Amino acid sequence: MWLLKEKIKEMSGCGIAGIINVKGELIPGDLIIKSICCQYERGNGLGAGFAAYGIYPEHKDYYALHVMAQDKSALEKVEEILAHKTFVNYKEPIPTKKVKTIKNAPLFKRYFVKPKFDEEYQMVCGEDEEDNYIVSLVMDINEKVEGAYVISSGKNMGVFKGVGFPDEIAEFFRIDEYKAFIWTAHNRFPTNTPGWWGGAHPFTILDWSIVHNGEISSYGTNKRYLELFGYKCTLLTDTEVVAYLLDLLIRRHGLPLQLACKALAPPFWMEIDEMEEEERDLYTAIRVVYGSAVLNGPFAILFAYNGGLVGLNDRVKLRPLVCAKKGDFYYMASEEAAIRSICPDPEKVWAPKAGEPVIVELEKGVIPNQRSYLEGRPKEVEEDALRIKCQYIPLQSS
Repeated sequence: MWLLKEKIKEMSGCGIAGIINVKGELIPGDLIIKSICCQYERGNGLGAGFAAYGIYPEHKDYYALHVMAQDKSALEKVEEILAHKTFVNYKEPIPTKKVKTIKNAPLFKRYFVKPKFDEEYQMVCGEDEEDNYIVSLVMDINEKVEGAYVISSGKNMGVFKGVGFPDEIAEFFRIDEYKAFIWTAHNRFPTNTPGWWGGAHPFTILDWSIVHNGEISSYGTNKRYLELFGYKCTLLTDTEVVAYLLDLLIRRHGLPLQLACKALAPPFWMEIDEMEEEERDLYTAIRVVYGSAVLNGPFAILFAYNGGLVGLNDRVKLRPLVCAKKGDFYYMASEEAAIRSICPDPEKVWAPKAGEPVIVELEKGVIPNQRSYLEGRPKEVEEDALRIKCQYIPLQSS
């Protein structure tokens, strides 16, 4: 599985960086490379990666599956499943470049697909059910095809990650040739999980992508909770649960973005006790209902989707996170230096408070398939989605 032995333990390591242009203007890959490479000492060569949004405008209505495979046999098994369960509009190897320091890299290929429903179900299928279908497909491939993993599956976005320092991974995947309206990046210093190609950040499902500095000590509880809803954690890294929790709480359960962040990093009970009655009842309910979704341990995370970028610290702020703004650009990183390396004179620089999310969404209507999660899902939409869901039994894996 392309595992590498961890030689050094550094509990405060890992670097994260993110950029968004709220008008949807494309940002050259050179900028995110420079920002994450400014945090070089936060990694040790055991993992780095990038998430880019807006890079496939010619395939914007198709789910872009980035597949990592150990060998051709594993890739062929993935293609058999995709042929059975999806319409494949286009496929190609992901362009890479030879890098001296990167040895024995897996194979990478991308597929632009749509779900293959039966004719009767196709008539009532909406975006939610297409998303659920793709989530189920990704879980099946990652669990059942030995030596192959889907590392991203959103529309008009993709993830590029592997074992190496960020400059090496950027060169390997030719990141400087891409332009995106949202970028996130990661420089990994594995703590309690192995360094391997699939375990590098970002972690994704659909268009959710997550990069993380810290440690999710609640991984076991979070993993068991997610399994109740059909998610399967197969990538041997604690951060994987965060991507799936975002999808569950925000997309499937319809929580507003702000409230979902409070479910992941909730106020302490002593703080809830001091709130006004209505607010106290709300946060009490969130803590009771979503107790198994709480992220324990130190963390600073950036997560993105087709519509926005969010920064969030743990509720004690045990890991650094800095934000900045200039014009239509917002920046987030582990260190202020990583921001100033690409934006020397920001209008505003601030450090978010513990447990308080920084949410930056694109202006309405500036990109295709744009999503906004500032408001929760209307009740009638939830009921309709439940009705359709009860009518549909997913296809079995081949």
